[in-house]
Amino acid sequence: MYIPKLYLDDLKVGDEFRSREFQLTETAIHDFAAEFDPQPFHLDAEAARSSIFNGLAASGWHTAAISMRLIVESVPLASGVIGVDVQITWPRPTRPGDVLHVVSRVAGISPSKSKPDRGIVTMQSDTLNQSGEVCQKLSSKLVVFRKEPTA
Repeated sequence: MYIPKLYLDDLKVGDEFRSREFQLTETAIHDFAAEFDPQPFHLDAEAARSSIFNGLAASGWHTAAISMRLIVESVPLASGVIGVDVQITWPRPTRPGDVLHVVSRVAGISPSKSKPDRGIVTMQSDTLNQSGEVCQKLSSKLVVFRKEPTA
């Protein structure tokens, strides 16, 4: 299925994009943590039970990486998802077996005054699990280009 690429001129506040689903496995949690965030509550189910997470939890950075993939696939910006500022929170842990999806909404559009070929789009992206619970909240400012002028 062809999805047209979007430029600054195509977007409006309130536009919403929903990603596909992605299931997180215990093996993936362990593998990511072993390489990038080697803490007991990401690596060892027994140790995780006595942690603040009360069970094995994916690294927040793992959730962020999955979310990034889903955002890139579901928000078809012509020049890519180029972030210049971001705020991220993880209100609940992501667990083995969770089926994640991301809902992204355009919250603001600010055309550049000094660079007329682009603007900044504020995007709110919530990563939700299969129960609709928010596992990650992401507010990002993205550089989005305008369409090329026609000759």
